Amino acid sequence: MPKLKTHKGAQSRFHITASGKIMRTKGGKSHLRLRKAKRAKRLYDGKLPLSSSDRSRIKRLLPYGVK
Repeated sequence: MPKLKTHKGAQSRFHITASGKIMRTKGGKSHLRLRKAKRAKRLYDGKLPLSSSDRSRIKRLLPYGVK
C-alpha cells in the first residue's frame, strides 16, 4: 500500500496527546492583542480539546499523528 500523506495545515494547527486527544489552539491569538486585558491574553496560551464532531475529520488528515 502507498503511504498516506499528512495534511500540513492540519499538522501545524493540531496536536495529538499521548492518550489520543486532539488539542487545538484558539484563533485570533496574535492579531490586535494590545488592547486586550492581560487575563484575556492569558486565555490564548493554553490548548483546548477538539470537539467530538470534528475528531474524525482531523484524524483522517493526520494519519500518523502529529509530533
